[in-house]
Amino acid sequence: MAELDRRTLIKGTGGLAFAGVSALALTGFGTPDRKQNPASCFAKDVSATQKQLVFSNWPEYIDQDDGKYVSTMTQFEKDTGINVRYTADVNDNNEFFAKVSNQLGSCSSSKRDLFALTDWMAARMIQVGWIQKLDAAKVPNLHANIIDSLKSPSWDKKRDYSAPWQSGLTGIAYNKSKTKEVKSFEELVTRPDLKGRIALLTEMRDTMGFLLLVDGADPNDFTDAQWQTSIDRLRKARSDGQVRSFTGNEYVQDLASGNIVACEAWSGDIANAGDDNLVFVTPEEGHMIWADNMLVPNLATHQANAEQWINYFYEPEVAAKLAAYNSYICPVKGAQAAMEKVDPEQVDNPLIFPTAETLAVTHGFMALDEAKMRTYEGDFADVTGS
Repeated sequence: MAELDRRTLIKGTGGLAFAGVSALALTGFGTPDRKQNPASCFAKDVSATQKQLVFSNWPEYIDQDDGKYVSTMTQFEKDTGINVRYTADVNDNNEFFAKVSNQLGSCSSSKRDLFALTDWMAARMIQVGWIQKLDAAKVPNLHANIIDSLKSPSWDKKRDYSAPWQSGLTGIAYNKSKTKEVKSFEELVTRPDLKGRIALLTEMRDTMGFLLLVDGADPNDFTDAQWQTSIDRLRKARSDGQVRSFTGNEYVQDLASGNIVACEAWSGDIANAGDDNLVFVTPEEGHMIWADNMLVPNLATHQANAEQWINYFYEPEVAAKLAAYNSYICPVKGAQAAMEKVDPEQVDNPLIFPTAETLAVTHGFMALDEAKMRTYEGDFADVTGS
């Protein structure tokens, strides 16, 4: 990926405050005709007569039916009569953007009613007018139960257009059957026994955030000189053969198979992999942290059904059930209390309900103006080949 990172968050006083993306930062929207007015680019909602919903999401992000276990999606279908076509076809924000940009940029249908994208891409699509406003009366649970740290991002202050699906942490994973523990990001990109056996993410801000930390810089406040030092470090790791690949979510399969033995990783992916050999580590440098957001695109034909889905997943018991399965940070108030009945062993799981100590070692990435963003993205693309 050559543009922005998948997941972007900055620390705020008293909790987490998600970073906005300025309207000037809409890289790739080079002509004004790509901007739309969602009030005039919409389709007739046929939810009342067509009990359907088409939802695109990231892999390993929802529970599955298993024996007597009824998944949250199956229960939603039973309760509402809505048939959900759920597709895990969001592997990378820019990759997904490429799938839908021609349609949404020309006020044509993406053939989806809902998709989940990370903060910066959610902001980008909202600001360019590609996303429909939610009917607040139909998503009361969202507004009543969203956790305070996610309630009011600068790019959607009142959550008029977006609803967080899950949040999570970026760190390191390794296959303990293939290598010894990897304790830091510096080890990941320099340790000789890992040469040619690691993967880094195609997410500029995640990957470069860690490299800035390795070099003693603050990802939330760094200079051009510090950036150059860190991009040079990445370039050296690539040219020396330390890095086998730059990936989206597909790194999990390579890690499990031994094609790579360690990598930059997202917390829930490892928890959901079902492989005891895969270990998620808090790097000595700390974590990056992010959220993905549900959005209704222009020309969606089942918006009311999508709003029912959003409202359903903001019920604390449902949110707890989902979080117990996928081990991502839960965006719903009351879910930790509800977890007592759902899965008592998960009540204090810091991947779902982070402690103050966990949050204290999270890092964000500095806001960039458009010119600097293009420069940094170009530098990153030059190294990664993306």
